[in-house]
Amino acid sequence: MTAYFVAGTDTEIGKTFVTCTLLHAARNRGLTAIGMKPIAAGAETVNGEFINEDAARLRAAGSFDPGLALLNPYCLTSPIAPHIAAAEEGVRIDAGRIRDAFAALTTRADVVFVEGVGGFRVPLDDDYDTADLARDMGLPVILVVGMKLGCINHALLTAEAIAARGLNLAGWVANRIDPAMLRFEQNLDALRQRLSAPLLGVVPFQADGNPAAAAGALKLPF
Repeated sequence: MTAYFVAGTDTEIGKTFVTCTLLHAARNRGLTAIGMKPIAAGAETVNGEFINEDAARLRAAGSFDPGLALLNPYCLTSPIAPHIAAAEEGVRIDAGRIRDAFAALTTRADVVFVEGVGGFRVPLDDDYDTADLARDMGLPVILVVGMKLGCINHALLTAEAIAARGLNLAGWVANRIDPAMLRFEQNLDALRQRLSAPLLGVVPFQADGNPAAAAGALKLPF
């Protein structure tokens, strides 16, 4: 079994899209691949099911549906910072429950991609954040860099935070969320020179957001 924690340089930088693309890349290699979204903020009832959009996309991209209790242990209603949503809804986020769900998924798949929420250091309660969760899970990290103005600073600071938790940065993905970004190649080169991890691929901008079609742009870190 292989597993990775997928972190982002910010929110709204295509982290879920890249995680789904990684799932398709793994499935293309004949592996059973499952995505996990430990905490999601923002959900609605669809066809009688209370579900977060990101969790639904991960479920669709995986080899099979493991059930939302494992795939998304904490689904909060409001699309706001998860520690605020949890406090408002009277929910205590228990890292042990997340680790138990993850352990169950690892017995059913060859590879599990665990997608964080927002950026790498999003608070989950008063003294615990997603960086702590990644550390406690002990997983190597894949960093999704949303290619836009400011991405170099965001990426380097996130890489420092990953190292500070004693975690291995297994690779990074350049996600072209802004097709009109000026000096894209120069920004990409700057990141290549400064991030001490392999570039796993450049995901092209896709208006239709089809992760299966983008899978060929990525190489897996294993």
